[in-house]
Amino acid sequence: MPWFYYVGRVIARVLFALLTRCEVRGRENIPAEGPVLVVANHLNLTDPPLIGISLGRKMMFMAKEELFRSPLIAYFVGGFGAFPVHRGKLDRKALRQSEQVLADGLALIMFPEATRSKSAQLQPAYPGSALIAMRSDVPILPVGISGTERVRGIGWIFRRPRITINIGRPFRLPTKKSTRAGLTKNTDLIMERIAELLPPKYRGVYGKR
Repeated sequence: MPWFYYVGRVIARVLFALLTRCEVRGRENIPAEGPVLVVANHLNLTDPPLIGISLGRKMMFMAKEELFRSPLIAYFVGGFGAFPVHRGKLDRKALRQSEQVLADGLALIMFPEATRSKSAQLQPAYPGSALIAMRSDVPILPVGISGTERVRGIGWIFRRPRITINIGRPFRLPTKKSTRAGLTKNTDLIMERIAELLPPKYRGVYGKR
């Protein structure tokens, strides 16, 4: 990792402490070492660094391919542990890179919805996270984020929004069958585990299951 990865983590930690009222629950559930797939809902651009400093481990995460079109932005985003993924289709390069991150014993952050939720409620998920978990056979760490949807505009700095990072217990998928039905079942299971960590109003399409 380049030097600004570590400097950036320190700066992010200080800014979140000063500008928000952030509470992290369930730290005891974080595996101290070894590969782990971190899955979370997605509300704001601040979610990846917030998860990174909350979990206290070296993290890699997928970011939309558009961020990497500028060489300068790509350099810094990549330096913070991100690699590109083409959303809405099977990106074999991103899939291989994800599997390598886990094979190296690191933590990989994924947002199964593949985009920020404009309503702050869970949206139907893509199967990418379930596919990677099935292929790599690693523990999955669910994380529920609430409050970062208030980090917008300039006024949030003065309001110090309350943010909660709720970390659940790691689990493994019950089936490794690479069928469409098995993939759908595992995707729903991942999202249901995330939903359990969120207040009811955030659960969206996964709130009535």
